[in-house]
Amino acid sequence: MHRDGNFRSGSVAIIGAPNVGKSTLLNSLLGRKTAIVSDKPQTTRNKILGVLHRPQAEIVLVDTPGIHHPRFQLNRRIVRVAKHTLDEVDCVLFMIEARTHAGRQDCSIIDLLKERPLPVILLINKVDLVKKTRLLPLIDECRPLFSWTDVIPISAINGENVDRVLDAVADVLPHGQAQHSQSGSIDQSPQFLAAELIREKLLAKTYEELPYSIAVTVEDFIEEDGLITIQAVILVERQNQKAIVIGRKGSMLKAVGSEARQDMEQLFGKKVFLSLLVKVEEAWRSDDNRLLELGY
Repeated sequence: MHRDGNFRSGSVAIIGAPNVGKSTLLNSLLGRKTAIVSDKPQTTRNKILGVLHRPQAEIVLVDTPGIHHPRFQLNRRIVRVAKHTLDEVDCVLFMIEARTHAGRQDCSIIDLLKERPLPVILLINKVDLVKKTRLLPLIDECRPLFSWTDVIPISAINGENVDRVLDAVADVLPHGQAQHSQSGSIDQSPQFLAAELIREKLLAKTYEELPYSIAVTVEDFIEEDGLITIQAVILVERQNQKAIVIGRKGSMLKAVGSEARQDMEQLFGKKVFLSLLVKVEEAWRSDDNRLLELGY
């Protein structure tokens, strides 16, 4: 543990509207896939912790679901987790998109932040997709919205200004000892990470409402002699959704399994045998007991 009196240690929440790039930033910071990344909103369902060590600071990163207006019981739980996270952290990284500026959802999140006496750093993400001449006017537009500790334009996907973000965070964390022994550690089990990798591939290959009707649970995770054997179940709500997930002659399920297996082998450093089964379970998103069983 670090015992320097000038050392800082604390937790940081990454928040923002759905699909603004929070999970991409977390993965970029840690250099390891810990949160699923998709082009569809609301893909982060669970808090995922990563730890970064700087010369004078330990930064515990918390990824939260995109804050949105909930429709199903599952989504209400996700939003509740995100809001509760704000009560537990020492600093907030609030992300908006450079292309869309601060929208209605962003203003709703700012209202939540105003209720909490926390240092908040504004991150304007995806600056690689806009002309540099638009950045200064956008920063000037955002400054009056809140008492930001700092405003930093970034590109989470290519790492632009990521080190500057870490320096800004380290400057505002409370003084304290390091609580974790190594960077990159996360609080999720291998079973959870395997399920998330499968769900990521499903999200990338399905359309419209289907991604939010999907859950993945790992039934078996057996590790022995350099091989991990995983049996996972993909839950959907209707028979037609099952047909989409399986695909013509099983093509979709085969592609999902192949891509997820490759990512798992890279993540776990071992060969993986992955078996996928698709089950229909109507209205699972609105069933409190089932949500608890699935870990939500």
